[in-house]
This record gives sequence, C-alpha cells and structure tokens, in this order.
Amino acid sequence: MKPPSFEYYAPATLAEALSYMNDYVGEAKPLAGGQSLIPTMNFRLAQPEILVDLNAIAELNYIRPTTDGGVSIGAMTRQRQVERDPLIAQSAPLVHQTMPFIAHPQIRNRGTFGGSLAHADPASELPAVTTALGARFRLQNATGSRWITADEFFIDLFETAIQPDELLVEITLPPMPARTGYAFREVSRRHGDYALVGATAVITLNEAGLCQQAKLVFFSVGPGPVIAHETNAALVGQKLTAEVIQAAAETASTIDIDPQSDIHATVAFRRHLAKSLARQVLSEAVRRV
Repeated sequence: MKPPSFEYYAPATLAEALSYMNDYVGEAKPLAGGQSLIPTMNFRLAQPEILVDLNAIAELNYIRPTTDGGVSIGAMTRQRQVERDPLIAQSAPLVHQTMPFIAHPQIRNRGTFGGSLAHADPASELPAVTTALGARFRLQNATGSRWITADEFFIDLFETAIQPDELLVEITLPPMPARTGYAFREVSRRHGDYALVGATAVITLNEAGLCQQAKLVFFSVGPGPVIAHETNAALVGQKLTAEVIQAAAETASTIDIDPQSDIHATVAFRRHLAKSLARQVLSEAVRRV
C-alpha cells in the first residue's frame, strides 16, 4: 500500500519547521529518518495531512560535550553517527555499547537518535537506555523551549510528552558519576530484530563498595521503558554479591514487570528472559565499576 495524499514541507531552519508545526497544529507530523513513520504511513496506520521534513535542518545534527562532562546530541543526528562518534564512546559508553543492537546498519544510516525516542516503540533500545542514564530532553515550539527528564518523557505505548506544536530538538546525557558501571543486553530471534526482552543497568557504588544508586530498566515488557523500582530500591545500601543479584533478578522478573503474551513469546518466557538478563546486566555493571 501507499500513503494517502498529504502536503509536504521541507524547511531549512528549525524556526521555519516550528512555524509549520504551529500553523498546522494537530495536522502536521514531523519526518526525521522515516524508518518508522514511512512504513506506518504506507500501511495507513498513520495518515498525517501535513508532513514537515526535518532532514535539511543542519542545526539539529550535532554531538557536543557539555560543560559538566556529559554530552548533548541533536535530535536529527543519525544513529550511525552516534554509534561511531569517539565522544559518545568516551562520555556515554552505555549508548556506544547499545547502538549496534538497533536494527541494521542500513537502518541506522538513516534513522535518527531523536526520531527513535520520539517514536517511543516499547521494544526500542534507546528509550530504556536514556531512562537508565537519566537523560534530559529539550522540547521546543514556536514560542520557547522546555526541558523534561526521560522519566517524564515516555508516557504510554507510542506516546510521549511532546505536544502537537512541539519538536524534540536535543537530548543531553549527564556524565557518569565516579565508581559507576553499566551494561546492556537483549534477546531477539535474530540480530537486528525487535527484542523479545531487553535490559540495561547503571550501578554506582560508594567508597565502601556498597550500592549507592541502582537503575535497572527493561524494554519490550510493557508499554514503554519499565523501571524496576522495587529492585532498584532494594539494592541500595547492599554489597552486590552474586546472591544479592540473583535475588534482585527474581524480584525484577516477578514484581517489577507485567509482560504480555504475543505471537513471539509467552508471559512465562518473557519473565524467564527478564530474570536472566537482569542478573547478567547487574553483574556486568558491578564488574565494570
């Protein structure tokens, strides 16, 4: 199938794009890499009346260090660029580790960092990773901008806090604290397929070697990135031995998530994968400290 007819605009500046989003509020849909939007339009699952193509807006394509040691990524930065960037590898190693798991190189050549986040697919890697890292997102409309955290950004299935007249323009990843380790794992039928279950963890230990902060986040087990709140709280103050991590993985897979069955996996299998992946990412994150 092919999409129904629509009006097409290709602004060269962010201000021009935001003007279109304001003039056609509720009717306009931004086009980033198009790796998700175009297929849904072809199947007529999405039928925007106005398409605002952001690909000519050079000011949204960048990777920059922040003054506090973190990194800022323009929303239109290609995923392949993020994957290969030395600053990302140094300042955001969890993102660097994650990028090769996103689809295939041909997809990452066109897909954008911000587009994947704005699409908010529950099986997508970047929403979970940015949530685990405590990322902040800058949303902008024709009159101003606002910052929100990743926890606030993802609301429900394919739903974010972006308002109809807004665009996601920037993602900022904070620097990792001292004595912090990270890990990412997913299980899919084939490399590049959507994950059956995925997990990521960021662990910070204090000087005594006890857990100071834990952020275990799952994906493909709920309507968005799923934070393992019970598990994260239980880990704080503990020495993360193999026994403690095993118990945490059990809690995460039975209490913190509520997966659904589909044609790819049953609830029981997803819980089994979640338990195994939680143990793996927590153990790996502790080793990296």
